[in-house]
Amino acid sequence: MRMAFGKTLDLSLKSPKILGAAAAAVAFLLDQAHKLWMLDVFGVAEREPIRLTPFLDVVLSWNRGISYSLLSARDEVARYGLLGLQLAIVAGLCFWLWRAPRRLTALALGLIVGGALGNAADRLRYGAVADFFFFHTSLPVGPLANYVFNVADALITLGVALMLLDAARSGRDGQA
Repeated sequence: MRMAFGKTLDLSLKSPKILGAAAAAVAFLLDQAHKLWMLDVFGVAEREPIRLTPFLDVVLSWNRGISYSLLSARDEVARYGLLGLQLAIVAGLCFWLWRAPRRLTALALGLIVGGALGNAADRLRYGAVADFFFFHTSLPVGPLANYVFNVADALITLGVALMLLDAARSGRDGQA
């Protein structure tokens, strides 16, 4: 697409910007569709817990904070403050995405942005984030002892893993 001043805008998925934006949209839609299905169609609240494996159950858990319920927002002011913080972080990530030179960076940032927006939409709509997958082990403490997450969280984690891979690859190739 030709723009003013002779610049061309690449609207294909070869463009890091477009790839990142598409990844964000797909991540957001996947997360919101899954939550809609779990809450309104499947009715997970009436069926929980559902044991999938000895270490993974399907449950309904409302997270009023961020990861591991940190910064739990119990009143409206705290909830909107946390939502504002989330959206400010997403704005920063979008700026980074817009300037991302590599497709892998853009893909990773898109997954993180889409997942974060999915969780922000929950906070706005329900006052808390809906989590469904309960990963548990016999470990008494630590991050894997008890962890409840949703599709958005999984996509954010995948995005972070891709960012680490991209950083390792660009460091090895001498591209900082």
